[in-house]
Amino acid sequence: MRKIKRNYHKKLKGIKYIFLLQTNTMLLSITEKTKRDIFISLLQLLKAATSNVTIIFLEDHAYIQGMDSSHVCLFDARIYNIWFDKYEICENDAKNICVNSQILHSILSMAQEQDSVTLHYEGEADSLEIDLTNAKGEFNKYFKVPLIDMESDLLEIPSVEYDVEFSIKAKKMNELISQLATFGDVININCSEEKIDLISKGDGGEMLVNIPIDDLSEFSISEGQVIDISYSLNYINKMCITTKLASEIEWSISADIPLKIKYDLGDNSSIMFFIAPKIE
Repeated sequence: MRKIKRNYHKKLKGIKYIFLLQTNTMLLSITEKTKRDIFISLLQLLKAATSNVTIIFLEDHAYIQGMDSSHVCLFDARIYNIWFDKYEICENDAKNICVNSQILHSILSMAQEQDSVTLHYEGEADSLEIDLTNAKGEFNKYFKVPLIDMESDLLEIPSVEYDVEFSIKAKKMNELISQLATFGDVININCSEEKIDLISKGDGGEMLVNIPIDDLSEFSISEGQVIDISYSLNYINKMCITTKLASEIEWSISADIPLKIKYDLGDNSSIMFFIAPKIE
């Protein structure tokens, strides 16, 4: 009797997955560990910016755009279908869903080393289903997360020629921003053709970081241009808190317009953050 029960249990483990393949269901899945970690890190940044995240499933990519409650930081992510191991949409499925970013990140963070992550729903669903499954026979986990009925307008992001653009190792920038945040909540950025200075100061003291141009992976600046501008260090610190999204982080700066921070996720996919400058 025990043997029959055990075999029956093993059969059940694959039924849910087979059912998904045979129905008209919106489905995306990630099996590769590196991309799974990137996806979880992406949600880590999004939950730092907003409590609810709207995902739009288009024919060839998933699109995420939103803004923090103070309207200081805008995020814009495009993850193309080839980035996922599976990306399937159905004409009858809802194209937009909104979910609590904290809960979504917490669930995906439960994934074990060899787990595959699958997100799916069918039709005009009122919940998102998340499966964490393991090919090696570990315990599978299945979740249902209620969807949030919330409408949001998409913003058109204009194409801008920035005065200063540079790329730097994400790990190095993570360390610098974390250290600068110790001394204040505002970062002053001075850029010239020779160097970039990052400055933070407060009641406890002042910190200045000089970044020689030769230490950057890429650098460009309009001829003769000098930039002196300040941003919220709290927001920048949140956007640089992880080093798993990409090895490099791209910064684009111009006077009086939002700072752009971009992570290249591979396969033509990326996430960008736009942070408004401080007003004197």
